[in-house]
Amino acid sequence: MQDTRPLLMNTDFPGLRRKQFDVLQVNLGYLCNLSCTHCHVNAGPHRTELMSRENIDVVIDVLQRSSIKTLDLTGGAPEMNPDFKYLVEQARILGVDVIDRCNLTILLEPGYEDMIGFLAANQVQVVASLPCYSEQNVSQQRGKGVFESSITALKKLNLAGYGVNSELPLNLVYNPNGAFLPPPQDTLEQEYKQRLGEDFGIVFNDLYTITNMPISRFGAVLLAKGEYSNYLDLLKSNYSTDNLHTLMCLSTVSVDWQGNLYDCDFNQMLALPMLAPVLSRSTSLIASDSRPQLRDLLDTDFCGQSITVGDHCYGCTAGQGSSCGGALDKS
Repeated sequence: MQDTRPLLMNTDFPGLRRKQFDVLQVNLGYLCNLSCTHCHVNAGPHRTELMSRENIDVVIDVLQRSSIKTLDLTGGAPEMNPDFKYLVEQARILGVDVIDRCNLTILLEPGYEDMIGFLAANQVQVVASLPCYSEQNVSQQRGKGVFESSITALKKLNLAGYGVNSELPLNLVYNPNGAFLPPPQDTLEQEYKQRLGEDFGIVFNDLYTITNMPISRFGAVLLAKGEYSNYLDLLKSNYSTDNLHTLMCLSTVSVDWQGNLYDCDFNQMLALPMLAPVLSRSTSLIASDSRPQLRDLLDTDFCGQSITVGDHCYGCTAGQGSSCGGALDKS
């Protein structure tokens, strides 16, 4: 698979500095029961990378000793990490909100039959990937049979109270099935709610539209089709300075399965670590070129630190903007 990183680093994207972060996004591993074409993590059934119990205990320590409000769990399929339930339970005991970024189909796999009940009992927010309300589009992006499984899982989530009870939010995620920007989020959300409601009796809270980044698996597809340059031009031509102030990298820290720190999960996939502060109380950050680790969050203040940027950052600022919480410009 061709790497797009060398094409992204000579950038004119404006400099950014980190604010005080309140979201810790943790990638529990690249193991997944699916291999989606748009996946910027290159996750799949044959990946073996999983966060260790040791690093998970450090995550819990960070949550206990910081003002982090939200733990955002991602993968792969985060539920496939053997310590997923342990981490969720410990975070909820500390009063931290937990998000599970779920591909839906994992909830139907053997060995995960009790997962929906577990998530509901711990009031975990479910953010579920459903690239379209159309079976054809989902099959093209995620594989044959995935749409039917996703609908079944959504119905089970509704029965457990998700999307129905206010304490059990169910939010869906849309990714474009090609080299184009997402449509307006509010308009598409109404279409989703109408179609899923009328066709399947499914309800949910919000729809998040997320722009595909020209990296990893999707970036390689663009290069193979000769569409890479045109797609990057599309992102740049739709750049909006208004979105710079609400970018998720300003208030979120991304952690990979090994405990390395990144400004966002896209930088994580490009192996672009957070910059280490020149001055730090942490003994592991003596050199300014050291690679920040999860443990450094215990005694290092990253507020005001420069954020590593590249041309892929135009994907987060194009059009309505894009983040793990959907469009940045809701107007």
